[in-house]
Amino acid sequence: MRVHIINPSDSSFGIAVITPRWLYVLAASTPLQYGDPVIVDETLEQMDFDSIQAGDIVGIGIHTGNAVRGYTIGQEARKRGAWVVFGGIHSTLFPDEVREHGQAHAIVTGDGDDVWPRVIADCIDGEPKETYEGGRVEADRFMPARWDLLPSDRYMMASVQTVRGCPKHCSFCSVWRTDGQKPRQRSADIVVREVVELRRQGFRFIVLADDNFYPVTLEDIRLAEIQKNEARLAELHAVRNERFELLERLSELPEDLMFFTQITMEAADDPEYLAAMRKARVRGALVGVESVTEEGLKAVFKEFNESGEDLVARLKKFSDAGVFILGSFIFGLPTDREDTFRATVDLAQAAETAFAQFVPLTAFPGTIDFNRWEKEQEKDLKYVDGVPITRYWLLPAAKRPKTTIEHPTMSGEEIRQGVLSAWQDYYSASYVWKRAGNCGIKKIRSKLMFLLVSKLYLQMYAQTGIAADSARRSKATGWARWWGARAMPLFKVKPMPELEIPDSLAETV
Repeated sequence: MRVHIINPSDSSFGIAVITPRWLYVLAASTPLQYGDPVIVDETLEQMDFDSIQAGDIVGIGIHTGNAVRGYTIGQEARKRGAWVVFGGIHSTLFPDEVREHGQAHAIVTGDGDDVWPRVIADCIDGEPKETYEGGRVEADRFMPARWDLLPSDRYMMASVQTVRGCPKHCSFCSVWRTDGQKPRQRSADIVVREVVELRRQGFRFIVLADDNFYPVTLEDIRLAEIQKNEARLAELHAVRNERFELLERLSELPEDLMFFTQITMEAADDPEYLAAMRKARVRGALVGVESVTEEGLKAVFKEFNESGEDLVARLKKFSDAGVFILGSFIFGLPTDREDTFRATVDLAQAAETAFAQFVPLTAFPGTIDFNRWEKEQEKDLKYVDGVPITRYWLLPAAKRPKTTIEHPTMSGEEIRQGVLSAWQDYYSASYVWKRAGNCGIKKIRSKLMFLLVSKLYLQMYAQTGIAADSARRSKATGWARWWGARAMPLFKVKPMPELEIPDSLAETV
């Protein structure tokens, strides 16, 4: 009997930008008496079904985007006599669908850190339960990943999680509903030990893969003070102090380490926090800008962001503090017009964002947008090949709607073309080279890395994901593999197996 843990993907690039952390967390949660699990990340290569034998346990983690590929794997694994277990956000939201289409023997909802060993034991006994409630694991029980199982030279960046949960309530996001709005924060010493392990293996670039790296804002503290809510105020200060402790500990690690994360715009107004990030070499952060207009921000419940020139000034606060931004923008909001695409690219350039991503507004399960859209569709529910449009992810890619939420003035195809043109304009070679200079990159090798990563990002997330047909997606995937093969050597650094844990932590080891 062997345990397989699989990350499904329709596209395989040979390399990947970031390690899929959850695979290696479940590997760590797999009891040692069952041996090392077989880890398959299909963003690297498609899995070999012949590796699955009768009696094996196959764990498949899915989100909405890769659910159908996951179902294909589940069907094939069950056909071969394996126990099939599904987890991930989509399984949590649609357990009945997963049982029907994925042929699941069991489904894990919520976090898998604690419950996975019990799932394996029940499968071995031949009596798996239909559902295992993983819930929301407290931070002190987060499982550290089995990074010793990583394949060499396949991932550009490693990933470490420091906090789960996000206190915001954006209408297009499901994180605050699935992971909760209360931050569950790991202790600094555990995070640092994991980072040290990754640097020993030769990783220099590490993503702090959090739902929100800035879980407590100055505005949160101000409101608690106005309300004279002493308990709330103490809680907020405790979380904030732990953030500063973590950043200080990270600053003690080798100087060649660089970190990247995900953060809300409000951090721009917290110079003390930005200074701590810079000292810790947190050099980049994904910021959900979403819209460049005030009306667009109201549409997605993100009024705490700025718009227009105020937005440019606020974004520049990050780069001025040495933290460069990957701006995330949504197109297809009711307030968007044909000139919104170009205006958004121009603003991203003016704000000197290092990278940007442009995505069409999509009603993803688990979000306020999806629930509202699903209810509206019930009035006159449409079907495609017998599949209700509210389960659009079950359709072949070519038959899925270009956008799920109808726009008042633009067609789905017009929005798709506008999104693609935004990617292509922003990632033109001349603009990329200029941005490298804006980011303070002077060495030719570093500029080359910036250019290669930019082109790779364009191919993986735009050309492949937004292409209109399978032939174009296949061609885009081929180009992504080409760019990836050339970019990967730039991320390789000499391993540091001798690296010691900082003195501040050594006494707790």
